[in-house]
Amino acid sequence: MEDWAEIRRLYRFENLSPAAIARRLSLSRNTVAKAINAEAPPRYERAPSTTSAWAQVELAVRLLLGQFPTMPATVLAQRVGWTGGHSWFAENVTRIRPEYPPAGPCDRLVHLPGEQVQCDLWFPGQLVPGHGGGLRSFPVLVMVAAYSRFIAAIMIPSRVTGDLLAGMWQLIARDIGGVPRSLLWDNESGIGQRRHLAQGVAGFCGVLGTRLIQARPYDPETKGVVERANGYLDTSFLPGRTFASPADFNAQLQSWLGAYANNRTHAGTRMIPVDALVADRAAMAALPPVAPVTGTAVTTRLGRDYYVSVGGNAYSINPEVIGRMITVRASLDRITALCGDRVVADHERLWGTAGLVADPEHVAAAAVLREQFHSRPAASAHLEVSVEVADLGAYDAIFGTGEVA
Repeated sequence: MEDWAEIRRLYRFENLSPAAIARRLSLSRNTVAKAINAEAPPRYERAPSTTSAWAQVELAVRLLLGQFPTMPATVLAQRVGWTGGHSWFAENVTRIRPEYPPAGPCDRLVHLPGEQVQCDLWFPGQLVPGHGGGLRSFPVLVMVAAYSRFIAAIMIPSRVTGDLLAGMWQLIARDIGGVPRSLLWDNESGIGQRRHLAQGVAGFCGVLGTRLIQARPYDPETKGVVERANGYLDTSFLPGRTFASPADFNAQLQSWLGAYANNRTHAGTRMIPVDALVADRAAMAALPPVAPVTGTAVTTRLGRDYYVSVGGNAYSINPEVIGRMITVRASLDRITALCGDRVVADHERLWGTAGLVADPEHVAAAAVLREQFHSRPAASAHLEVSVEVADLGAYDAIFGTGEVA
């Protein structure tokens, strides 16, 4: 590189002839002539080899990638009979694999009125105070009518099946106002996984007269309508808001959905969701005359510790039914317990875990029963028992073994 630059300097600025330059730099005249005529600095370029080991198998690898774009490099090496180093082979496969992407076209979906409501859980983060103080994170159930893009949403205490079904029924009955032909869910564990519905979900759909469809795993495009609604809530509802309780969150969310989200012109459909919901409702089935069973119900025998655990929290039960079977029901906002037809507990539900709810009447009743237990009369250790003594002489008279006079 230095010789090339010096040759051109001597030739251009000192006007030396090629022969003089060759003598001064001790170079051949051909080298000097090439440097003078070259427009760019010389560089070494290795001629491509057409007989390399990779070149011998590249065509076979490309044929396999054309049929199986995702075939691993180890399998490709085995199929083409590669005997060299794996790292170099894998590098070459990685270099050419992007030329064979798998086909994955997307179709535009056309949603008919009343056809589908898409459901999903949105997790806004730690924003709502729990019962023990501090901010907690609770899921928000979001349901979107696919045709009208009408959004209905509610924060629920947990992701268990009972709470999901209770939230779905509340949104369908209160906001949507009709039953669509199908409900679309992903593989949420509280709804069902691997094409098997969770206990109670099939009965819920049967009462409504609808069908629940589960999207394939790792396929968010299937329910893109509700996924976009989740993002819209995250960017347009949350910023700048604070919440005093879950009830306050739901009140602000309901107000915002009614005043703004469902009253704006949707960018995709060019319709106002609340107006388009009229056509959705007209094509939907009517609400069932009897509400489906929702919430969580547990039957257990009440022990001496007159508390039951529901959702990670403990709730007191009337201690008068200790030892008897009770049925505990959990709705979105209440915890009730029945012993037969008698209500033995009714509490407001706690949001969060590790909480304790004690009814003062239950605590007082337990204190009375405890005092009665300790003050009961003790059994006497020494009891006088009158025992009749048999006359053994009767046996002597019977068997003739008595004394002879």
